Amino acid sequence: MGAPIWEYGDTSGHVPGAELVGFKGEASDGHIGKIDKHSEDVGRSYIVVDTGPWIFGRRVLLPAGLVSRIDVENETVHLSATKAEIKASPDLESGKYAEEDMPFMHLIEQYYANRHI
Repeated sequence: MGAPIWEYGDTSGHVPGAELVGFKGEASDGHIGKIDKHSEDVGRSYIVVDTGPWIFGRRVLLPAGLVSRIDVENETVHLSATKAEIKASPDLESGKYAEEDMPFMHLIEQYYANRHI
């Protein structure tokens, strides 16, 4: 899919420089956790959500293109992915993610670019 999956959409309400850490993460079908980290790197923007007890404390990396809407007033980031899709996504920790680890980023890109919704 390329770069668009790693960019916030024009209608997402994302404002460059906005702090999203601590915001709630909402899949299209319910709450998934809290934003633990986010990046605004050009062509590689993403958020990391700590899922807490929902999937045993797992952290997931979600491309910025999945952000459908940011509700600043309620500190909520709405995503265009289901809980099941997020739960089945590649594991951040086992992927040994580091900022320069492009193979893991490519794995994430392929996973979300090839969803069958």
